[in-house]
Amino acid sequence: MNFAEFKVEVERLGFDISTKQLVQLEAFYKILVETNKTMNLTRIIKKEDVYLKHFYDSLTIAKIYDLNDARTLCDIGTGAGFPGIVLKIFYPNLKVVLIDALQKRITYLNRVIDELGLENIEARHIRAEELTRENVVFDVVTARAVAPLSKLLPWAMPLVSPTGVFIAMKASVDDEIVDAKKIIKKKHYTIEKRVSFLLPKEESKRNLLLITKEK
Repeated sequence: MNFAEFKVEVERLGFDISTKQLVQLEAFYKILVETNKTMNLTRIIKKEDVYLKHFYDSLTIAKIYDLNDARTLCDIGTGAGFPGIVLKIFYPNLKVVLIDALQKRITYLNRVIDELGLENIEARHIRAEELTRENVVFDVVTARAVAPLSKLLPWAMPLVSPTGVFIAMKASVDDEIVDAKKIIKKKHYTIEKRVSFLLPKEESKRNLLLITKEK
């Protein structure tokens, strides 16, 4: 996905891209590629692929939920910062917490946050189950290609506020939904919505699940 194609596809998602956002994405890309030389952040380093499979893919969350309606977001297992940092760039209204179990990635994420001039966002070296013990909850919790749904739900749902949502970003998800049925039933969770689509150009499968607690 070249720059022009990226801009067109992101606008189709409903975004008006500013010059500042484009500059931030380019800076993000450069830090990602530079850091990836000494740290295993991603196998995807070609610019056109990063813009499609990381930047655009992160923003597809707009297909299932309007983050303009949220105040706080926690990105579990954020890794190289997807979708959390990209979402912060396009939704400056959000207070974002990025969590990851590897300190080296947190150091990298803090560099990205600092060099992009992002505010109201922090990266924490902590696991989701540890964060739960701090009795903090969020309007939105996200996880992109982190773990099977049956493992994700016990990590993510305790961090979701009573009126909040968990958004799982997946490739294939049918088998995972089947495997997670017991915990969904036991904990009274609900898959409120599912959106399935193909990424532009390469047409790889993507699925978004919007999961809530019993109200």
